[in-house]
Amino acid sequence: MPDSAVDSNPKVRGVCPHDCPDTCTWEVTVRDGVATQLVGDDTHPFTRGGLCAKVAHYLERVYSADRVLHPLRRSGPKGSASFERVSWGEALEDIARRLRGLIDQHGASAILPYSYLGTQGLIQCNSLSARFFARLGATRLERAICGGASGAGLMASNGTGAGMLPEQIAHSRFIILWGTNTIVTNLHLWHFIREARRRGARLVVIDPLKTRTANEADLHIRPMPGTDAALALAMMHVIVKDELYDADYVRSHTTGFDALRERVSDYTPERVAGITGIDAAQIVALARDYATVRPACIRTLVGMEHHAFGAMTFRTIGCLSALVGAWKEPGGGHLHMTAALHFTALNIPAVRMPQLEDTSIRCVNMAQLGQALTALSPPVRSLIVFNSNPAAIAPNQQRVLAGLRRKDLFTVVLEQFMTDTARHADYVLPATTQIEHLDLLWSWGHTYLALNRPAIDPVGEALPNTEIFRRLAAALGMSEPYLFDSDEQLIRAALSGGHPWLGGITYERLWEQGWAPLNLPSDWRRFAAGGFPTPSGKCELYAADLGAKGFDPLPTYQPARESPHGDLALASRYPLVLMSAKSELHFLNSSYANLPRQLRAAREPLLDIHPLDAEARHVSDGGKVRVFNDRGVVEVRARVGDRVRPGVVSLPSGWWASLSPGGTSANTLTADGLSDWGGGGDFHDTLVEVVGSR
Repeated sequence: MPDSAVDSNPKVRGVCPHDCPDTCTWEVTVRDGVATQLVGDDTHPFTRGGLCAKVAHYLERVYSADRVLHPLRRSGPKGSASFERVSWGEALEDIARRLRGLIDQHGASAILPYSYLGTQGLIQCNSLSARFFARLGATRLERAICGGASGAGLMASNGTGAGMLPEQIAHSRFIILWGTNTIVTNLHLWHFIREARRRGARLVVIDPLKTRTANEADLHIRPMPGTDAALALAMMHVIVKDELYDADYVRSHTTGFDALRERVSDYTPERVAGITGIDAAQIVALARDYATVRPACIRTLVGMEHHAFGAMTFRTIGCLSALVGAWKEPGGGHLHMTAALHFTALNIPAVRMPQLEDTSIRCVNMAQLGQALTALSPPVRSLIVFNSNPAAIAPNQQRVLAGLRRKDLFTVVLEQFMTDTARHADYVLPATTQIEHLDLLWSWGHTYLALNRPAIDPVGEALPNTEIFRRLAAALGMSEPYLFDSDEQLIRAALSGGHPWLGGITYERLWEQGWAPLNLPSDWRRFAAGGFPTPSGKCELYAADLGAKGFDPLPTYQPARESPHGDLALASRYPLVLMSAKSELHFLNSSYANLPRQLRAAREPLLDIHPLDAEARHVSDGGKVRVFNDRGVVEVRARVGDRVRPGVVSLPSGWWASLSPGGTSANTLTADGLSDWGGGGDFHDTLVEVVGSR
């Protein structure tokens, strides 16, 4: 049972590494050391043999002629992608020399690591790297651009973001997909939703955009972006006024009902119709159906959190399930992320060693990289990027690029391709793909752990992230043994905590079987009898802890214009709300956005605009337009239709600026403020104007 050595079996089990809730397992066929086929695992209860259109062709990524396969040193201006090949020894020696010089002159906090879930694997994502940067004393990074605000909001109400299990949605009879495009971003959950519908379930989609999922719904409700908390409060108003709440459950398992009753009395359907743009009668019907058709499930993911008051939005929606007692029945409750279950079971501290971190060292939120690189004092003088492409994915793109182009910024990027970020690096170090290294995969969309076994030797001179950080540590003269643990040691440490949910799950079992479910109770009804992991042990309709922190202790709605850093102050000049939505089917964040198959399928980014807004601006379907605000300009073609509602426009995220018309992409326009709490960004509050372009 080797560590990172290649498996000798011609069929090798593995797992998709991407930042996606499905975390699909796969099987790789290898002949003469070459991977010849990759297919979905038909034995896995969630994957069920199917892979998305991107991952089904993953081997094209592995063997792409455009892969970075050797260490590269910059030989031209930053951004020009001019590099020369060097040896690993040359690269590491020079990187270590330059980092030591920066540390001697400015201190280790002059170094900023930047990473996210370019690989979601526990080991290659952030294991030895966490130890390395903590030991170094580098500036700390808050990795909360997705999931932080929604998790914090649900935590305030329910004590956790983990509620229902995904498979349980098959038992639901009333399903609300709130702010999530399931068919595109959570494809494997759709099987269970279809099963529920075969049994008679009604499906409601709440989303400002007319997505593929919305097209399949029984009812599509389209609030203005950022007004979802107001809609939830209006639903509560109807439920309380019509006495449709579960009085027994509320009495036994919630706190603050009387205060909530008073709060929601102000949120009449008529008032909220003016806020959300939804007809008052439709709000009433939605509330009554949700409260009376049982079991009822609300499904959320992370897109809706990216507003100035994103955490409060989730905190507010999170109260609905307790108000109607939905938790009591299988198929009832709130389905969000399962990550908390995995991170409760796994021994994460043994992997990342947080005790090494000095919390007095400054911390940068990853959504504000542009600010960190251009305005932070003392300045960031070295940026080390791995598992991310911030030039494409970070908001306020032009400010990020201005920072990356600083002549005095020493940048090292671990990558598989020459991304827009890598183009600005001083060194690009070749990283392995998923079929070339060992890893342990958790999921934020289901409850299965999986082991990714290396199927082939690394192509070229590529190395796993962990090995690169081992070599960097050695080059810097670090000698602490914990900086050199093997990948197998790290996985065994993750499985070592003795949590009952890991009962029977060992490294050996995962090596042989590939995956295993967390050992959860067979009759999982998370809060059927209360037991919320909150300070009171109940669903906190009134949360005293929030009040102590200066936030409203009750669910509430605040418009984005009330945020101190909101774009809404510019509403007179920029009257359209921009939704930078996930690219439908073709990209995953910025991954795959450079591969020929995906570029042919996506063709070009298009601006969706409603006919009323198009007519007022003399914009025609297929015509060129300029989308702009104070941060920059994007030039694309318009697609006029009802995919968006009046007052809203949409651009797909994920496009690299270097491969986009006009050389800019959606994040040129997006705001880089933060949400109310939880660390998320407010980029879905971005305002723009649109004009025809000649």
